[in-house]
Amino acid sequence: MFSGSIVALVTPMQADGAVDFSALERLVNFHIDNGTDGIVAVGTTGESATLGVEEHLAVVKATVKAAAGRVPVIAGSGANSTAEAIELTAASKRAGAVASLQVTPYYNKPTQEGLYRHFKSIAEHVKIPIILYNVPGRTGVDMKPDTVGRLTEIPAIVGVKEASGSLERNRELLDRFGSRLALLSGDDDLACESMLLGFKGVISVTANAAPRKMHDMCAAALKGDRATAERLNQELLGLHKQLFVESNPIPVKWAVARLGLMPGGIRLPMTELATQYHGVVEAALRQAGVLS
Repeated sequence: MFSGSIVALVTPMQADGAVDFSALERLVNFHIDNGTDGIVAVGTTGESATLGVEEHLAVVKATVKAAAGRVPVIAGSGANSTAEAIELTAASKRAGAVASLQVTPYYNKPTQEGLYRHFKSIAEHVKIPIILYNVPGRTGVDMKPDTVGRLTEIPAIVGVKEASGSLERNRELLDRFGSRLALLSGDDDLACESMLLGFKGVISVTANAAPRKMHDMCAAALKGDRATAERLNQELLGLHKQLFVESNPIPVKWAVARLGLMPGGIRLPMTELATQYHGVVEAALRQAGVLS
């Protein structure tokens, strides 16, 4: 179920920051029409940090409704409070999500034992498949492979999104847990090689702007067709890089709006993409073949 190109979907907003649900429905259909294999609703790229709980759940519910069972919808429902993560995950399940993406608790920097107990508690309280999400550059805590190993003993934990930026870490996870977990790259620039090594897919920022090419690249990599996968990935390299010239999701929201797929709204403390970066992001869109 969790493989291929899974988009970390942006949350479309009007200029005043209000969620644009009509644009959200269009985006979901756009992704399904272009081969996207799954959708993460309200992850980091979906501005989970600035959506209220009711808005968060409304976006999950609207995404599920628009997808209409055609692709799996995974809810970003993590928090740095275990009780809050349990409540948000339970509510996301009621909203129709088929799985939960659980980020390591941010800012409070728990120990490895704290991480284990946090995820174990969520799995015990909500019966839903859980994909762990390790992104130390944002959270300030790195979930070590030994902790992942302990967590594989919990049946509800079915996958890991690894965004440490280290191919060596990906290799270690694959060697140790590749037969037990759906390993998903959280770094677009490492996704191609990770899948050629044995990862199941990617939860992608780039897919927001180039869904068909990301799907095709992933499909080739999963088949072991290195030549095709690397050729397609070469065309996507600009997006993998330039969509991070400012903090995610600033550049990708500008890119998706530039493609005419949604308005350009974003919420403070995030701001619109600085003018000096418009050219490099636009050039990356052209390199990927999604902007003429």
